[in-house]
Amino acid sequence: MCCFEHCYELRDHLDTVRRDCSVTTNGKPEEAKDFLLDPYKDWAIGEGIPIHLDFGHDLIALQTGPWDRYDARGCFAFTHGAGDFMSNYVIEVAPGGKTRPIKHLYEAFFYVLVGNGSTTVWLPNGETRSFEWGPRALFAIPLNCQYQIFNNSGFEPVRVSCTHNAPITINLYHDLNFVFDNPCTFPDRMGLSKHFEGEGDHRTYAASMAKGIRNVWETNFVHDLMSFKLYELESRGKGSSNVSFILADGTMHAHCSQIPTGRYKKAHRHAAGTHVHAVDGEGYSLLWYEGDSEFKEFPWRHGFMYTPPFWMFHQHFNTCDKPARYLACSLGSRRYPFISLRRKSSEGGGSVSVQQGGRQIEYEDQDPRIHRKWLEAILENRVESQMGDIFDESAIMSLPTEALTGVIQTPRSIGPAI
Repeated sequence: MCCFEHCYELRDHLDTVRRDCSVTTNGKPEEAKDFLLDPYKDWAIGEGIPIHLDFGHDLIALQTGPWDRYDARGCFAFTHGAGDFMSNYVIEVAPGGKTRPIKHLYEAFFYVLVGNGSTTVWLPNGETRSFEWGPRALFAIPLNCQYQIFNNSGFEPVRVSCTHNAPITINLYHDLNFVFDNPCTFPDRMGLSKHFEGEGDHRTYAASMAKGIRNVWETNFVHDLMSFKLYELESRGKGSSNVSFILADGTMHAHCSQIPTGRYKKAHRHAAGTHVHAVDGEGYSLLWYEGDSEFKEFPWRHGFMYTPPFWMFHQHFNTCDKPARYLACSLGSRRYPFISLRRKSSEGGGSVSVQQGGRQIEYEDQDPRIHRKWLEAILENRVESQMGDIFDESAIMSLPTEALTGVIQTPRSIGPAI
């Protein structure tokens, strides 16, 4: 199905839901125009650009169309697991081109997929900040500040992934002038000058539910997620490393994690809306609900993005001959968790076993077909497993077929996991 059919399908779905709603006013039946509204989806349809809907997307390959709001090209990258608060769109700027200056009352994180360019931000105090970036850069615009994106190349387009909380913002106010033409300023959220220069402040805190220290980097701009320093986070998997970001003092959260060669992460689950972008390396993610007999598999490499649905277990696997990194963007930062599910994650619940009131499946509790599938995948790529000290890999490879079917083995959750 093409993206424009998705757009028409979304419009038809909203119209059908409203039409099927029985409404009376003062006892007289009338058309249900004032109920079951979704202002964000109505706005997206009205923008007139392609709308893609799937479990995940190759954002570099998605079809875009002319977008008047940015005076560039764009598309919406809707996902089935996005939930109610978060969404994503792609902005494409032609060689030597630039977007229209724009501001909005929703938060947005920009991850550069392709190209080299720069961004200018107009601050509430009358000053401007400009910074240059290339592929795999990450930046955020302080709330409601006007900004403009430039393509510094005369030969190739720039393509940027924008993960944002426009759904909750537009649905809350359902007034587009309030969202896109609001004079209110937020000077306390500008950030320091160095935060627009790729510098920042490293902070740590102790997670109350899990052992160990959580590392946080506060800034507005990360020059290159490929080379950015990460910190050990063994509780999420042997050799795993991670850093969380506070960007433009926002309520949205982002973190970057790395999976070493010959390893993979532990499975866990959380709230909806976490947009996972593959930054480097290649691999796949498995997803399943308790009681499922089949896994859902999503392969990834740089440019791929997907969102695990609410409370669906998911697990990330590196299958290539180098470390693999990914970027995850969601609602609820380490500073402002916003919802109770995100607060529990900030407290370390995402790296505590489900059998101890957390959200994670430990290696020793996972279904044997998970490791078997990964061993077969890395064998094809001539990558050696570095997890033989955790699993009896010979025994797993020798399991009969009947041991690799049926309901996926998942340990029983104990305690207040949410």
